[in-house]
Amino acid sequence: MSKEFPIFQIVDENGQLQKQEYKDLLTVELVKKFYYNMVRIRTFDRKAISLQRQGRLGTYAPFEGQEASQVGSALALEKDDWVFPTYRDHGATITFGAGLARTFLYWNGRVEGCVPEEGKKIFPPAVPIATQIPHAAGAAMAEKRKGTKNAAIAYFGDGATSEGDFHEGLNFASVFQAPVIFFNQNNGFAISVPIEKQMNSKTIAQKAIAYDMPGVRVDGNDIFAVYFQTRESLDRARFGGGPTLIEAITWRYGAHTTADDPAKYRNQAESDMIREQRDPLLRVERFMKLNGFWDEEWVQKIKEETASEIEKAVKDMESFPKPNINDLFDNVFEKPTWTIAKQKEQYLQLIGREA
Repeated sequence: MSKEFPIFQIVDENGQLQKQEYKDLLTVELVKKFYYNMVRIRTFDRKAISLQRQGRLGTYAPFEGQEASQVGSALALEKDDWVFPTYRDHGATITFGAGLARTFLYWNGRVEGCVPEEGKKIFPPAVPIATQIPHAAGAAMAEKRKGTKNAAIAYFGDGATSEGDFHEGLNFASVFQAPVIFFNQNNGFAISVPIEKQMNSKTIAQKAIAYDMPGVRVDGNDIFAVYFQTRESLDRARFGGGPTLIEAITWRYGAHTTADDPAKYRNQAESDMIREQRDPLLRVERFMKLNGFWDEEWVQKIKEETASEIEKAVKDMESFPKPNINDLFDNVFEKPTWTIAKQKEQYLQLIGREA
């Protein structure tokens, strides 16, 4: 079955162009845009891990290694599209326009971190697995009924395909031909469970057959392939072509979260080898050098700019007003129930405060 779903690739691990029909589309401006956004989110990711280790950020879900999947797909979107992320897709949401300080606030447990920037349709990150998938189908159905050309994208990992929400979301989208992209980042593990122990299907893309929608596999470390395949799927969706399931084959170098130890269930030597051979940023660097796009001065400049931007975001996050404890209790119901009122009273007593 996997032979029916070949992995779509435009640029290989060595930076060599594999599909000449894309040559004229790979302009200096586009390639630099790819590289800039990948550098930006990798810098953010590393800073977030550092902050967590210092006790300045809560438990964090890293994504280093998946930059091509997140940036490539997010850059294919239009400004009025919808994004439905998981807790690991802040690289995609930042690329789409989420604020850096707000994203840090989310990882410090602040509700403000779930509020998108003005004009951005970014759903709060879904921590329960796959629950955002039916939401994305619903938003896309609504856009279709309104007569817009807006689309939605739902991000999820391979583990989400074992949840009922995955199948329900795909079924609804298929029945109503909703303009939605189901974007799977398959990094081979659902936390500690390898994909071969999770499903008997040879691919995730083949699951699209049951819902009579296109299913495609892309090299998720090839930002060129991700971008053009996602854009093609979005263009089809906007003009009545219905949903698409995209399986991006990628790899995450780090832990599932900063509370996890991947060495317990994964061969870390293999991970190191993948970094050396298939790293998504290295692939773009190699392509740029082979094609005369590489500019050392520009690269150094964007690295300094992104580092400065992220340091400012950290300061903004840490100088944010402290949360109002009352919000935790007073906004659960329109009028607090006696159980909530009692919990509030007990908590305030615990911390030595009066209601």
